[in-house]
Amino acid sequence: MAEYEFVLSSGEHIPVVIVTRRGLRNITLRPKTRPAREIHISKPWMTPTSTALRFLEQKRHWCERIFDNAPQKITVRPGDEIDFLGRRVLLKHDSSRRANEFIVHDDVTATLVVGGGADMFERRVRDFIRSEFLVAVKQMVRTAPRELWPQRITIRDTSSRWGSRSTSGTMSFSWRLAFAPRDVMRYVVMHELAHVVYMDHSAEFWQTVSQLYGFGVERAKRWLKQHGSELHKYF
Repeated sequence: MAEYEFVLSSGEHIPVVIVTRRGLRNITLRPKTRPAREIHISKPWMTPTSTALRFLEQKRHWCERIFDNAPQKITVRPGDEIDFLGRRVLLKHDSSRRANEFIVHDDVTATLVVGGGADMFERRVRDFIRSEFLVAVKQMVRTAPRELWPQRITIRDTSSRWGSRSTSGTMSFSWRLAFAPRDVMRYVVMHELAHVVYMDHSAEFWQTVSQLYGFGVERAKRWLKQHGSELHKYF
């Protein structure tokens, strides 16, 4: 538990994490709404904590606005229907099962029957989506020319980057993309594959993205820009 808290007008208590950094000249303030709702403050070595907290209070209206506009986490329960990997999925719980069962009805609907204890329901739904997302990403990668394939693919829970590529050849993707339309997922995959050829965002890079993706790339790019924050509403 954080040592300090910032209480919103709504009554919600936001943990405040304060760190001291040598060489820092000013107090910096960073509200975070995902994956956890926190406020991070960095302060110079000689600045008292009380001064940092007063600075936070001075920025109250700005902080309140950020947290008010951010989507609240939605708890997933048996009987809910959520969209992931291009399907509307009904969630059920059967404590007599040890393993999950994913039942596909058609191209757009399915049922996920989750086994185990009720206290593990949400975690097992999350883990299932993560694993299926990784499978889907690998399938999308294989539709591109083989020379663009990464050495390794990993998934992460990042708040600001949907995909990245390391110098070692590993590509990482935010599993939150599982809640986006599949064409948006595919756009991010092709975006990262294009970086194998161009490490910048030059005109040649975007031309390569369009060649890999095909028609509709601008629509997918626009959807992610407009709705990206919504992909963090679960878990």
